[in-house]
Amino acid sequence: MIGYTTIGVTDMEKAKAFYTELLADLGASLLMDMDRIAFIGTGMDAPMLSICIPYNESDPQPGNGNMVAITAPSKDKVDELHAKALSLGASCEGEPGQRIPDMFYGAYVRDPDGNKLAFYVFG
Repeated sequence: MIGYTTIGVTDMEKAKAFYTELLADLGASLLMDMDRIAFIGTGMDAPMLSICIPYNESDPQPGNGNMVAITAPSKDKVDELHAKALSLGASCEGEPGQRIPDMFYGAYVRDPDGNKLAFYVFG
């Protein structure tokens, strides 16, 4: 149902490097790259993450309560993605761990622009 989610960034080159490196282990790559917007994903027919310089050229503002949740195939991959994001300059918003017993395992970071991300696995 979701085609893509867009988040605002301040530096396109830095953001492209962060997200393409972070999501490469999930099979994602840079699919479309234009002046102020880029799409990262596994294919144009699958959900994508879009990063952009805001159209009005004002500073991007992460929304309070807004978050992009990225599914992982395992708890180990959640741990790996969290560690990788931190190594790429993200800040920790919640260490990897079981959030709902036997149901939801997740970890949280903020990217270099302050956008909140979750990595998770159900089951």
